[in-house]
Amino acid sequence: MISLIWAMDENWLIGKDNVLPWHYPKDLAYFKSKTKNQTVLMGDMTYESLKGYYKEKPLPFGKIYVANLVDKAYPDAHLVKDIHQFFKETKEDVMVIGGKTIYQLALPYAKRLYITYVLGRHQGNVYFSPFDLSKFKVIEKTMEDGLIFAVYERISS
Repeated sequence: MISLIWAMDENWLIGKDNVLPWHYPKDLAYFKSKTKNQTVLMGDMTYESLKGYYKEKPLPFGKIYVANLVDKAYPDAHLVKDIHQFFKETKEDVMVIGGKTIYQLALPYAKRLYITYVLGRHQGNVYFSPFDLSKFKVIEKTMEDGLIFAVYERISS
């Protein structure tokens, strides 16, 4: 199953210069709880950003895929050059963790969405592209400390 996880504010803001535009420990804990030891897919910029946070420590994921159109070797990850082919052929459960372009390309394949709504408006320059959320149904929703954690599942057609 292909799942996407991200946090966004009321304006669908998701980033500021390749970092999160806010710091909510509960959001980070939620992200870690959903992605730890899981197979993840991310773009090259997200990979480099996470490497900046973790420095010399290994990333806390299971298998790591990095989508990049450029041939590049990753010491701890597998390169995905054709993301559409990857999604059509993979039998693995994959959690897509960013960034914007990777989310856009992955959304048509997604069966589940983990969206953290950050209440309020923040400063940044990267926004999640609007999409039709009516194609999904809410299967779980909790609110805590100015955050809404919502899980959606694609409605079968």
